[in-house]
Amino acid sequence: MKKIAYIEIDTHAEIAQDFIEIMQDSAEFSVDYYFSKKIKDQIKDSEQNISLSDSSMILDQLKSKKYDLIIIGTVHRYFNTFQAIVEKYNTSVIVHNMNFIKASRFSLIKSIFKGDTIYRLKLWWKEGLFYSSKVYQKAKNLLVLDEELSSKQFKFLPLFYTKNFEKSENKVLIIVIPGGVSQQRRDYDHVFNIIENLKTDEKFIFTFLGKAKGNELEKLEKLSKNLPQNILLKFFSERVTQTDFEKWMQKTDVLWCPIQKETEFFSQKEIYGETKMTGNLGDAIKFGKLAVFPSNYPSKLDFIIPQQENIIMQFNELKNSNYDFQGNYNKKIVQEKLEQVLNSLISI
Repeated sequence: MKKIAYIEIDTHAEIAQDFIEIMQDSAEFSVDYYFSKKIKDQIKDSEQNISLSDSSMILDQLKSKKYDLIIIGTVHRYFNTFQAIVEKYNTSVIVHNMNFIKASRFSLIKSIFKGDTIYRLKLWWKEGLFYSSKVYQKAKNLLVLDEELSSKQFKFLPLFYTKNFEKSENKVLIIVIPGGVSQQRRDYDHVFNIIENLKTDEKFIFTFLGKAKGNELEKLEKLSKNLPQNILLKFFSERVTQTDFEKWMQKTDVLWCPIQKETEFFSQKEIYGETKMTGNLGDAIKFGKLAVFPSNYPSKLDFIIPQQENIIMQFNELKNSNYDFQGNYNKKIVQEKLEQVLNSLISI
């Protein structure tokens, strides 16, 4: 059996969870997981081979075992540590921001004074920020989680599969907007404007499935008090629990994903669907839901639906539409594809 180490000591606990779930009954691979405490606390299944780790421990932990492949889930900090790993082992890195990995030292210097300056100075002084591109350059393979972003340089790592659950029959049309409620990554002003001006007698529940704060929270509180009785807003001022997230994702009729065309990471411009994947893509697959995206979002996937002008009519039509998620994304199919990719990463 081939041995893999999966490292996540930075950010993306949800991707680590996806990897655990798709690999937990693999007959070909054994996986050891190295998670920071912050990541481990967010993982549901703690019966896997999970070791607590951090940037000061991980090199010694890898020394004690022999792995055919190491996968790093996120490289957005600890660049010194990850550079040492990619130079020594057969390492593949999951890329979340494709422009960031090409950022020059000069642009990174400028970025220090454009955002959280103290945090970014720490990354520069202690964690090797200016050498971030070297980690990606020296990794054996760069991986992306959206097949439409794959190329000769970026290999597609299939992780998302559609889970089995009973479809709910709602008397009220439920629309979920998944993700943190921030104008930076999704156009919530557009959503608020549409809801505020709805002219319908139908009953709707719009659920903002992510933590809302600041201006967005204030707008939601104000909007919810001024809507007719047939339109209800659900939102959260604290981090959404995994239980609540899954409950609403299973109940919803349609996902509404008002993705911004552009965002920034370390002051580097990133374009959704071109240089950056949106997590809403994985949400749609995992819960088997059709998703309405902005009409300018570049996608050839049949379950990504461009938003129409009359979105209420569109929601009603989509409620009764079906897409064969199980036929395309059932666990067995995705696991077989993933294992083929993993074997190719080992054989290089």
